[in-house]
Amino acid sequence: MANKTIDHAITAKSLKSAASDPTHAGILSFMRRRYTKVLKDVDAVVWGIPFDAATSNRPGTRFGPQAIRRASAIMDNDPQYPFERDLFEDMAVIDYGDCLLDYGNHQKTPGTIEREAKKILKSGAYMLTLGGDHFITLPLLRAHAEKHGPLALVQFDAHQDTWADEKGRIDHGSFVGTAVREGLIDAETSIQIGIRTHAPEDCGIRILYGYDVEEMSAAEIADAIIHHVGDRATYLTFDIDCLDPAYAPGTGTPVSGGPSSARILSVLRKLGALNIVGSDVVEVAPAYDHADITAIAGSTIAMYMLGLHAEALAERRG
Repeated sequence: MANKTIDHAITAKSLKSAASDPTHAGILSFMRRRYTKVLKDVDAVVWGIPFDAATSNRPGTRFGPQAIRRASAIMDNDPQYPFERDLFEDMAVIDYGDCLLDYGNHQKTPGTIEREAKKILKSGAYMLTLGGDHFITLPLLRAHAEKHGPLALVQFDAHQDTWADEKGRIDHGSFVGTAVREGLIDAETSIQIGIRTHAPEDCGIRILYGYDVEEMSAAEIADAIIHHVGDRATYLTFDIDCLDPAYAPGTGTPVSGGPSSARILSVLRKLGALNIVGSDVVEVAPAYDHADITAIAGSTIAMYMLGLHAEALAERRG
């Protein structure tokens, strides 16, 4: 016990140190990263947006960031599979906490998210966001597009989210269409994976439907994504309802016929060739979960996103 620590999220002396908290105890930041708003010398920021007022079915994703953080505790101090490394040995990562939102004035939410996101991105850090319903991706795209220009969107989802909407309306089913119309994403190099519903328009975005994914190997899915996107700056968004409800029951709009968590994690592992500049995991609603199945899937997907960034950093730094 001499070298053990507790509450690493506040007692850590280095942003790159591994944690040794017991899995069942201690303060639950994402993977025990230090809780701080200080962005100096930070490579990546994990940020929560507890917002679910744009959902069209079952609410509850405002509790998603808490659930994902809690589930991430099991991955806090071992070399992370399948990356064969301690992700935090050479990558400084913090948990920035949650976005402060006025629950009684939702029209202010998009601007609040965008302003805070721009502040984080200005520091030069990579941003991984935990939602929250899928509407939050729209202000995140606005912030990232201001820095990087029009983005390729790689979207894992059961829904296209391209429904037409009136200006200023807050809805998690229309953010992609709005992003295309605002020029935030380049439809020609964007792709959606796992879609199992229909919307009136596809906005020119390539779709790998659920039945496509069922017939393809993980390598084939990853190759299709990489070849379609190319080297464009990419935003990766993962709606947990991309997974079949057997693997992610805790979500607001579950759709049967989706892929397993194992298949999609294999796809994510193979996306290292993409130039991913930002990412999020959304639509985890723990009230409908069982035994933290969905939260565990969401936290693992988020860890994979950090793993891909750790490898990209290592390649750039030689």
